[in-house]
Amino acid sequence: MQRAALSLDPRVTVAEVDPRLFGSFVEHMGRCVYTGIYEPGHPAADDAGFRRDVAGLVRELGVPILRYPGGNFVSGYTWEDGIGPRSSRPRRLDLAWRSIETNQVGVDDFLRWAREVGSEPMMAVNLGTRGVDAARNLLEYCNHPSGTAWSDRRRANGSADPYGVRVWCLGNEMDGPWQIGHKTATEYGRLAAETTKAMRRVDPTVELAACGSSNRRMPTFGAWEAEVLTQTYAQVDYISLHTYYEQFGDDRDSFLASAVDLDRFIEAVVATCDHVRAVGGHTKRINLAVDEWNVWYQSRFPGEDNLDWAEAPRLIEDTYSVADAVVVGNLLISLLRHADRVKIGCLAQLVNVIAPIRCEPGGPAWRQTIFHPFALTSRHGRGTVLHTDLQAPAYETTLYGTVPVADAVAVHDGSAITVFAVNRDQRQDLVLDLDLRACPDLVAGSHVALADADPDAVNTADAPDRVVPHEVGAVTVEDGRSRVTLPALSWNMIRLLTR
Repeated sequence: MQRAALSLDPRVTVAEVDPRLFGSFVEHMGRCVYTGIYEPGHPAADDAGFRRDVAGLVRELGVPILRYPGGNFVSGYTWEDGIGPRSSRPRRLDLAWRSIETNQVGVDDFLRWAREVGSEPMMAVNLGTRGVDAARNLLEYCNHPSGTAWSDRRRANGSADPYGVRVWCLGNEMDGPWQIGHKTATEYGRLAAETTKAMRRVDPTVELAACGSSNRRMPTFGAWEAEVLTQTYAQVDYISLHTYYEQFGDDRDSFLASAVDLDRFIEAVVATCDHVRAVGGHTKRINLAVDEWNVWYQSRFPGEDNLDWAEAPRLIEDTYSVADAVVVGNLLISLLRHADRVKIGCLAQLVNVIAPIRCEPGGPAWRQTIFHPFALTSRHGRGTVLHTDLQAPAYETTLYGTVPVADAVAVHDGSAITVFAVNRDQRQDLVLDLDLRACPDLVAGSHVALADADPDAVNTADAPDRVVPHEVGAVTVEDGRSRVTLPALSWNMIRLLTR
């Protein structure tokens, strides 16, 4: 049996975890909104038409922030279409996903629902087909108290108090040729800078995220961030990163090491941010918003041009396996490891569309496999991230070279240290030796694992609990040391309690 070693010291820390690291994403795409979070007439629908069963799972998932309304959708969106009486809202063509947008859910509806499920919004503005004027008007509608055209329109629509939306995305994936209103870095940087100027004059307390690269394989990656930040550094608070992973063919070894790529992506963007900071003589540091990430089998998607016009079509409703859940858990480990600079993360998306929650029109809602590592990490990954010194055997991958067979991070919340760990080996269990001599107050704990004899096992409407985390057993600490066994191809949570 292989062995790995991990030493922990609560005095050697990385950063406090921003709870917004555990956010998600609601886009007007496929069935995320319609027959997802919203389905009037469903047996579980509330008076506003939102599904209570889905809302309960959202609360259980634990997402403190939700990005909305896109995604590619936002680059052609007219936000004014989604306010006022539903009976008078227009039906529009959504050019991003070749869908019919009914506008039955809009700004007010989403913001009220987000409050109900305990999430703050991360609103995106359209810098594709629109720009400065639409962005500042939307901010006025959401955040100004009263006495102006847009704030009084909000009050007339039933929200007397401002929503106080703090976090805003300046467009979406504007580096992508697929984006409606695609721009060069210079064009986008200029527009973003002017939009921030107007938005901060409406509400100087907002936090603003500029578009970074859609992924690190983009031909403009690095140069895009450098140019955009050169124009916007003083005005923005975050630069965004988007990344998705999938298994290609039989290469599961590389797929299980996807977090290695996320580590490299984050570190490259941090380096670019700090280069612009140094060259520009800035004092503040730009942080990162990884506001789209997940496992997504994009190779199975036929592409937008091959879609037929439809209302709330079934789009990219990937069904996730045990292996997918292990990768998602490992990507969360990567985000926590970089908690000093990654302050916002958004799992894309929340319901049905490459999502941890699935549901059927008129039918049940259930947890996908990826729901479990996310929910447990969100619940127990709050606190201070500790620097981890992990020694583990290595293996070769086609995509990422030599990588460790194990990965781990630890978070200290004052009453416990929680270790999140993965074993990437598909065949062998792994013994993890924990050196806890610097943590004399730790006495015992528990070990939960997500693993299965069938790594391709999934949860479905008929078998919603086929894959769930299970208790491995109690964890003891003797003479400052502990030992746990990580099952083959597994995600693990080890909770070590203080006296």
